[in-house]
Amino acid sequence: MLLFSIVIYIILTLLIGVYASRFVKTASDFAVAGKRLPLFLSATTLFATWFGAETILGATAEFVEKGVLGIIEEPFGAGLCLILVGAFFAKRLYQMDMLTFGDFFRHRFGKSVELVSSVLMFLSFLGWTAAQFVAWGLMLSVITGIDTQYGILIGAIIILIYTDIGGMWAVSLTDFIQTIVIVLGLLFLAVDLLAEAGGWSQVIGNTPEGFFDFLPEPNFGAISSYASEWMAIGLGSIASQDVLQRIMAAKSAKIAVRASYIGGFMYLTIAILPLFIGLCAKELAPELLGGDMQKILPSVVMKHTNVFVQIMFFGALLSAIMSTASGTLLAPATVLAENLIKPYLKKQLTDQQLLRLFRLCVLVFACISLGVASIKGNVYTLASYASIVNLVCLFIPLLAGMFWKRATSAGAMLSMIGGLSIWLYFEINPIAFPSLLVGLLASILGMLLGSWIEKDKQ
Repeated sequence: MLLFSIVIYIILTLLIGVYASRFVKTASDFAVAGKRLPLFLSATTLFATWFGAETILGATAEFVEKGVLGIIEEPFGAGLCLILVGAFFAKRLYQMDMLTFGDFFRHRFGKSVELVSSVLMFLSFLGWTAAQFVAWGLMLSVITGIDTQYGILIGAIIILIYTDIGGMWAVSLTDFIQTIVIVLGLLFLAVDLLAEAGGWSQVIGNTPEGFFDFLPEPNFGAISSYASEWMAIGLGSIASQDVLQRIMAAKSAKIAVRASYIGGFMYLTIAILPLFIGLCAKELAPELLGGDMQKILPSVVMKHTNVFVQIMFFGALLSAIMSTASGTLLAPATVLAENLIKPYLKKQLTDQQLLRLFRLCVLVFACISLGVASIKGNVYTLASYASIVNLVCLFIPLLAGMFWKRATSAGAMLSMIGGLSIWLYFEINPIAFPSLLVGLLASILGMLLGSWIEKDKQ
């Protein structure tokens, strides 16, 4: 029954992709839904952008083990990012009428900065997309018993099909349906496990002292680590291509702003559900605490719930994975086509040729990500670096390019290269201060120094 329900859900998702393809007539339709998304679609697709397996499984594991201070980056940082986008960036970016951040860097700083920034954006998405494919494979393996590698391949093919035929329209429509499934699935599971675990007082009462502390200890190490966790996604993902595409897909600048606020609020509230479910699971299966904490929810669901609740949970989990994976597939493919291939072609592309190029790039990026997912290694670590790369390389050039008139191309280039180099060095050779903050500081200094030198030469 569980497997049958999952298959039916996947078929419906593919049918939505086929339906969405009817709206794709131009390259703009494919990349940003022709800038026609209403508020409810714009908000849910912003929410679903990051609400993936890391939110349901990864953040829950951190919360159960470390308490509130373990989940500052996810979900609090992610929610903060969307709110900041709505407050300071969405309206300005929408009015620029562009497809990618590479376009912004080209218009503001020139082709060299466009090229370097686009390569960094493209590479940062590889681990993130591969991680979603792996999560899909793991869950399919749990449900069906098939080898994880086959599960990865099946998941990648399914996500590729509906993303490639329907573009942003398919991503947005499926995100809307998947958001409904996520909320209902997590609500059903929360109610069921709360009763099974003995009620609210039992679940909350057994947490250790300081479990719900929101502020760090008053010492340099704790405060600097706390700040870096807020910044990783909270600031880093502002310069993320998947967020920009959803902003540009809105019907108007006002809708883009409102959708960012609503998406951020949804993230901060709905993400509480899996955290609470994790505490219930801890009560029901304390013997699992010594193993892989990310497996605690699926294990408890399979052992302590009926088939209906299992269907709702795995439907929510697969929805979260697919909604994130489709977005992380479309965004870098758009950058590849728009900024790394089209400018270097000898002839001007027609709109239909550009549309075919977008679809080809989705296929190419899916294949590369599938290769990364098949490599035996910790792709989830690679996924966590995506926002950090954006923060230490792209956030400062974006911020300065939008709000500082004296920012120059030399400053942007030095900011990107300096931020990345310094972060990588201290990531390999750690010190007491978080490498993320050192990289961010180097990015700021690079922007200031490069802009001052270039201005001084003029």
